[in-house]
Amino acid sequence: MEAYLGIDVGSVTTKLSVLDGHDELVAGIYLPTGGRPVAAIQDGLRQLAAELPDSFEIRGAAATGSARHLAGAIVGADLVKNEITCQAAAAVYYVQDVRTVMEIGGQDSKLIIIRDGLVADFRMNTVCAAGTGSFLDHQAARLRMSIEELSRRALTGNSRVGISGRCTVFAESDMVHKQQMGHSVDDIVYGLCRALARNYLSDVGSGREILPPVVFQGGVAFNQGIVRALREELGLEIIVPAHHEIMGAIGAALLVHEAVASGQYGGRFKGFAVSEVEYRTSSFECRACPTGCEIVQVREDGRVVAGWGGQCDMWSGTETVPGEKSKI
Repeated sequence: MEAYLGIDVGSVTTKLSVLDGHDELVAGIYLPTGGRPVAAIQDGLRQLAAELPDSFEIRGAAATGSARHLAGAIVGADLVKNEITCQAAAAVYYVQDVRTVMEIGGQDSKLIIIRDGLVADFRMNTVCAAGTGSFLDHQAARLRMSIEELSRRALTGNSRVGISGRCTVFAESDMVHKQQMGHSVDDIVYGLCRALARNYLSDVGSGREILPPVVFQGGVAFNQGIVRALREELGLEIIVPAHHEIMGAIGAALLVHEAVASGQYGGRFKGFAVSEVEYRTSSFECRACPTGCEIVQVREDGRVVAGWGGQCDMWSGTETVPGEKSKI
C-alpha cells in the first residue's frame, strides 16, 4: 500500500506522520527534540517502522520545521517546505472553510490568514518566548505542577487576576505578588493563560483580521486554559483539530502526496534503515566572498550528503561522490 511521510522538526518537539493513499492518518509520532534533532528524527523513524505494516511503501517524504533541511538530508526528502505552507495545508484539509490558523509551539508562534483556501498573509514570532509554550512550561515548573495540571486548574480559575505576559521575568514577579496578595493558584494560572493569549494576539495578531472559522494548532492546543482564554479574548469559537499537535507533519505529507501524484517527485526516501546510520553535522564560515556565510554540512560515514546556509548556491545541494571536495 502506498504511503507518504511528513516530518516536522522543531526546537522543542519532533513530529512524524504517515498518510495512506487516501490521505488518512496511519501513524503519528510526537516526541521531544531534546536539543538532539538527528537523534529525535531517528527515534521517530524507529517508532514508525515498528507501527507500520510491512505492506506499506513510502512513495514520498517531506520535511518542515526549523530543522527541515537537516531532516530532509537525513531521510532523503522529496520536498522541503516551510512551516507556514505545511500548517496551512493541514488546516485546509481538515477544515475546508478555515480563514484563520493560530499555531503556538514550544518556542515560536504563527498566525496564518487564509482566504479561499490559500495563504493570504501570515506572521511569526520567533524573537521572544513570552507568547509560546515554553512560557507556560517555565511558570508551571515554578508552581511545581505539571503542564497537564496547569491546564486543568486554569479551567476553574476566574479572570480577575491579571498577570503581565510581555516577559517571563515580569510574569514571574507578577505571580509572586499575586500569591502574596492571597489569590488562589487556580486564578493565577488562568491569569497566565490569559496573559499568553493577549501577548500572542497583540504580537502576531496585531493589524490582522481574525475571522472565523478559527483553527488552533500546535502542542499548546492541548492546554484547555489557553483555548478558553483565546475564545474569551476573541469572542469566537476556537476549533482544535483531532491531530493538532502533528499538523505540520501532516501538511508536509499531504504536499508530498500531491507532488508525487503529479509526477514531479518521488522515490528519494532512503528507508527506515537511516535510523541506524551515524550522522555528524558541522559548520564553517565560507571565505569565497566578503559576506562570510555560515555553512552547515551533514556527513554520513564521513561523506558530505547535504549543505545549506549560504546566500548563494555554492554549498547547497545533496549527495557528493566519495573523494570529491566538500562543496556540494
